[in-house]
Amino acid sequence: MSLTVRSRQKTHMVDAWQLRRLAKWALEASEPAADSGPSGHELGVFLVGPAEMAKINYSSLQHEGPTDVITFDYCEPGEAPKPGPILGDLFICPVVAEEYAREYGTTWPEEVARYLIHGVLHLRGYDDGDATSRKVLKREENRLMKEAEKCFSLSRLAKGSITDAG
Repeated sequence: MSLTVRSRQKTHMVDAWQLRRLAKWALEASEPAADSGPSGHELGVFLVGPAEMAKINYSSLQHEGPTDVITFDYCEPGEAPKPGPILGDLFICPVVAEEYAREYGTTWPEEVARYLIHGVLHLRGYDDGDATSRKVLKREENRLMKEAEKCFSLSRLAKGSITDAG
């Protein structure tokens, strides 16, 4: 498995080791039960600032402004949950995560964790292009978030955080 975790922004300091652990966990937890062998995943997780995210959003989706997460899947499309190795990149914007955290009463590290899980699920073949697909993806995302909260202190994704509930 090849897993790259990089922060290319300076406003929200992240514990890359904790984020890497969460990414590995998300890859395993999202794996279809029938495919539990060693995986040849190649995943890049990049935390970017709003200017870079807006540029990626426009160049890839022709949408204006920054967004929370953008997923690039370099594998063949498949039905969810798609078995086998994941090959893709996730771009996550912590500034947007902080905006949504205020709206939803969470923290930006929890939102970043949600976006990482959301992106991995997209790489597993889940889609949110229509209401039915979005409901299926959201149900799985919420299930994995609950499991992640049991396994990790998500607040520790913020570098320098001294709060540890787990």
